[in-house]
Amino acid sequence: MPPELEASLDGLRLTVAEVEAAKDAMTSTVPTTRLPGTPLPDALLQLEEHLMRAKELMPAWRNPEVASEWDACGEGIDESLRRARRLREQAPELGGFEGLIWAVDQVLAPLEAFEAAAERFRSL
Repeated sequence: MPPELEASLDGLRLTVAEVEAAKDAMTSTVPTTRLPGTPLPDALLQLEEHLMRAKELMPAWRNPEVASEWDACGEGIDESLRRARRLREQAPELGGFEGLIWAVDQVLAPLEAFEAAAERFRSL
């Protein structure tokens, strides 16, 4: 890793920790054989809190070398927050397990941009 990117990589790691916590909050809604799953409204609140913290951390890893990835990640956070808000406000009938999985996937899909950002850092 070039020395001029080390601080950016550290910033990305802190941001990704919040993004991963947001993902964990949403996936916790899915029931398992041991646990009934977190209520969706509670998970959405946790997701929004973690993504807002991630958004606050974004400037820490802004760097010209990863500008397009940084932009995509910022847009991903914003889109995920929009989808979560829409799901919370509209509260559609999900129709059971498959509907819940669909909703979780829809909210989390925009955050895949962080995988591309991590890959870009690895390539540098």
